[in-house]
Amino acid sequence: MLKHADIWRAIDRLAAQHGLSASGLARRAGLDPTTFNKSKRTTGDGKLRWPSTESVSKVLEATGASLSEFVSLVGDAAGAGSLQRVPVIGYAQAGNAGFFDDAGFPSGVGWDELLFPSIGDPHAYALEIAGDSMDPVYRDGDTIIVSPAAQIRRNDRVVVRTKGGEVMAKQLLRETATKIELISINRAHPDRSIPRTEVAWMARIVWASQ
Repeated sequence: MLKHADIWRAIDRLAAQHGLSASGLARRAGLDPTTFNKSKRTTGDGKLRWPSTESVSKVLEATGASLSEFVSLVGDAAGAGSLQRVPVIGYAQAGNAGFFDDAGFPSGVGWDELLFPSIGDPHAYALEIAGDSMDPVYRDGDTIIVSPAAQIRRNDRVVVRTKGGEVMAKQLLRETATKIELISINRAHPDRSIPRTEVAWMARIVWASQ
């Protein structure tokens, strides 16, 4: 007999397989982004709220998963050892105060989370792209995984935050003792050269859902 927790676990794991948060999966399926939020899995008075068969059908269609594949994600043992919980926020939120500490690690409240295959960095986090500012590389609805522990090399795609709070996803052209030079992913936007004294942190993008 399927339990309430089993169904929601399967939805979370299906989202993880596609590099999405639960809200990202709902959005991809054409549902309200809050449909699968953890706060909506129980009612205000503690009663269990189940996902509708219609919503499950839509996520299966959106991901191309079969019902049998979905059922295989149910249960305590299904891939649990190979997944890690990754905090996730919208890309546009990343520049707001309180979401990162001085080292560039996620902190504070307001983060959602997704399950993702372990990448060996406990401080990894995800950003959900909105809008077309990074077309055609990252599109509206894509999710990028960022690893502060990953070594950064020339031509890597990175997320940079300035001490003024600006956050940008760019490609690293060159890094010197005095500045970093960045290529805009969307060529309609200008490239950037930023003095190192103005850089709060820089971290490598290690994966993107596309």
